[in-house]
Amino acid sequence: MLSDVIVLDLTTSIAGPYAGMMLGDMGADVIKIERPGGDDTRYWGPPFHNGEALWFLSVNRNKKSVVLDLTNERARDVLYDFVDKSDIILVNTPPRVSRKLGLDDQTLRARKPDLIYVSITGFGMEGERADWPCYDLIAEGYSGIMDMTGEADGTPQKIGAPAADLLAGQDAAFAALSALIRRGRTRQGATIDIALVDSMTRFLNCQLVSYLGSGIGARRSGGKDSVIAVYQTFETADSPITIGLGNDNIWTRFWQALGEPEYGADQRFRTNSDRRACRQEIVAKIQRILKTKRAGHWLEFLREARIPAGPINGLGDVVRDPHLLERGLFYRLRSGNGTVPQVGNGIRIDGRTNIARTAPPRTGEHTESAFREILNYDPGKLASLRAADII
Repeated sequence: MLSDVIVLDLTTSIAGPYAGMMLGDMGADVIKIERPGGDDTRYWGPPFHNGEALWFLSVNRNKKSVVLDLTNERARDVLYDFVDKSDIILVNTPPRVSRKLGLDDQTLRARKPDLIYVSITGFGMEGERADWPCYDLIAEGYSGIMDMTGEADGTPQKIGAPAADLLAGQDAAFAALSALIRRGRTRQGATIDIALVDSMTRFLNCQLVSYLGSGIGARRSGGKDSVIAVYQTFETADSPITIGLGNDNIWTRFWQALGEPEYGADQRFRTNSDRRACRQEIVAKIQRILKTKRAGHWLEFLREARIPAGPINGLGDVVRDPHLLERGLFYRLRSGNGTVPQVGNGIRIDGRTNIARTAPPRTGEHTESAFREILNYDPGKLASLRAADII
């Protein structure tokens, strides 16, 4: 779908590379510019796979790797040649560093006015925090999500995935494509400002709107204090399961299936608000019932009754889930003499699952080929760059 789009990915770590990968998954030609030594995530391990960090492999498929030392002025001249050929550029250096290296939006868009410039930073391109360093962990703390995650009497907890990074990466890809559509009508470029803290805060949209409108804020509860009266984990005779009784019809069906329709029809539990007021009693009763049989029994029983319920899978369970396998979410890409594992983007279009074209690249794997094929550098120019240690 994006086969005529060139993306210049100058980012490192997770958020920016994830944005580049999403665009690459949709067909864009993504040129990953790495400093000598490569992306930070190439060293994030163990675990490693055939000497490569698996975190790097998770967010860098469908890219060509070019090594350039952008502190070298002549290398920046080469980069500007790539900018001239590009539609979208992804940058995740703080604004001060971007300006110092000539990678800021004003410099690059003055050179190429229709360029779509995407900045991904911790706090945004403006304001007193613009140059503050940030990681996913820091953004989760600023956003409020950590204060809400964990047991009621426990300490704040980080989410078990780099949520701020992945959300910011998705936001960057979405905004870049939106700007690309506008450019198709107007030939106008764009400067897109994505902040990890903004993306992570927006993730709490429902909770924040509730707080802004009521002044009542949710707190840590171990996932047991939802706006829905019954929406949590429960213990069974062997392993926990999740149950969500999200509306009046599901509430009624649940108690009919259990053979206690009169309890479900009790006027004390007529609405979700009523049930929330009686949550402690209701949860205790459900828990007593579920402890009598194993999880497998209850999941089948609830599925037949059309009650939303599910297991709490470990990673091993997830990667063996037959439904996810059937949808093509997990696959392997050939790389060198072996293969590398991948998790698909989960986007199916016209009934087809997206499978990557190329495996994550080795550091600098495409440096010379990109110069030849994209920049049309002749052998003489390549030789001069080698002589100057640019490549």
